[in-house]
Amino acid sequence: MTTVKAKTPGAELSRAVWFGGLAVRTAFIAILIVITASVASPQLENIWSIWETPSDVARLALGAAVCCWLLVHFFIVPRDPGGYRTWLYLGPVLLPLALLVAVIAW
Repeated sequence: MTTVKAKTPGAELSRAVWFGGLAVRTAFIAILIVITASVASPQLENIWSIWETPSDVARLALGAAVCCWLLVHFFIVPRDPGGYRTWLYLGPVLLPLALLVAVIAW
């Protein structure tokens, strides 16, 4: 007896949706890395000034950890077609908002 796998509707993913979802996701994560690095940087220009206040050390350590975590997720792509569609649908809303936050935080 053979079993037939039920094919879910919309399981096929076009190349345009794949590329669009991947591009939006990549841009969004890159913008998040830039925002995190900007916010976590020391308030003074010199990197050695972080040792003057404990809050600068904590902020820099937490920012570095978040940037590393985002960088790891940068290379982990969605496994299902729905993930690419979600990124493609949310892209027109998330990217301008992320760019606005990046400009304001800079």
